[in-house]
Amino acid sequence: MFSRMSITKSTGNYSDNIQRLREALDKADAVVIGAGAGLSTAAGFTYTGERFDRYFSDFAGKYGFRDMYSGGFYPFAAPEEFWAYWSRYIFINRYTDAPKPVYENLLSLVHDKDYFVITTNVDHCFQKAGFDKKRLFYTQGDYGLFQCSEPCCQETFDNENLIRQMMEQQKDMRIPSELLPVCPHCGKPMTMNLRADDKFVEDEGWHQAAERYENFLRTRKNGRILFLELGVGYNTPVIIKYPFWRMTAQNKAANYACINYGEAVCPAEIEKQSICIDADIGAVMNEL
Repeated sequence: MFSRMSITKSTGNYSDNIQRLREALDKADAVVIGAGAGLSTAAGFTYTGERFDRYFSDFAGKYGFRDMYSGGFYPFAAPEEFWAYWSRYIFINRYTDAPKPVYENLLSLVHDKDYFVITTNVDHCFQKAGFDKKRLFYTQGDYGLFQCSEPCCQETFDNENLIRQMMEQQKDMRIPSELLPVCPHCGKPMTMNLRADDKFVEDEGWHQAAERYENFLRTRKNGRILFLELGVGYNTPVIIKYPFWRMTAQNKAANYACINYGEAVCPAEIEKQSICIDADIGAVMNEL
């Protein structure tokens, strides 16, 4: 539908765009929030710098990687070391609060609106901020869930207690072998419930959330909808970005808003319905 050559970058005065977005929020009958990694980055969940050094200086010193993301792909020789790394990674990115109240500020803007959230983030920040879990669709998984590595079943398992034990009991970048997570059904190793290949488990909760999202879109498709895209890049544009563009083009009463530092763009075909703001999401939330 959209030509790659027809993409339009952020245009217009910043203050004018803020005002346009505020008016679009006020007038919208429904708001669909699409959130990517940039939203959590704006909230302070950074994977490099001081935060990485604070929690992973020992791993960095031994293996030389300089950010959490790279460390997540390192082929650790022993599962005890793998889970020492990943238990820290999960704990600080799932079971601690984001340093900045960006999610809370976002909720204050939509809490009295008819809203739904679709996100590729796996850090659970929406629920921690108080968003209604029945209005959330985590498409790519959750750091807080384990699944069988096989998988032998379409089931996920809460991991908070075990992750906390791994954090408390690890020593010299290793966890005790008795804490290694295994599937309660088949005994094979557990892994994170993160979409990385065709073994990703879409459990009953995932399918219920997907159905609620589709129903939300179907029952409001001709209304005044604001598609609010926050920090979504081009790693998986078919999940949020492209569908938002398409649904905006199909509904002349809809608006599309993109807030993304360095990547605030829209197709020329929907430019008149769009508000593109090239700025820090946290700063924009404060302005609104």
